[in-house]
Amino acid sequence: MSPVEVLGPKGPQPYGGTDMVTWAHHQLQLAGQIMDNPGGGLLFASQTIGQVKAAFNEADPERWQAFVQLLEGAEDRAVHRQFREALELLGRARAELPEAAPV
Repeated sequence: MSPVEVLGPKGPQPYGGTDMVTWAHHQLQLAGQIMDNPGGGLLFASQTIGQVKAAFNEADPERWQAFVQLLEGAEDRAVHRQFREALELLGRARAELPEAAPV
């Protein structure tokens, strides 16, 4: 039997293989598109917002504090079905991010 070489964890690349900012732009755009869709759109949108919020809060809480607060507000408004306000906050949050890398 040949030896097994263990190099470390394997699996999907963080952020789908792109940088965190580009990933966040795409995730928040998707969340805004599906938020008010019947059949689970709100659930998936709030999960998506929460994942982006957690990633940035973990990366650098001080730097991303205002961004994370906007996402918290958007998530709260979405859960309370205040979709217009939630979408406005998502737009403001995306504007806080640097430009996304071209796809």
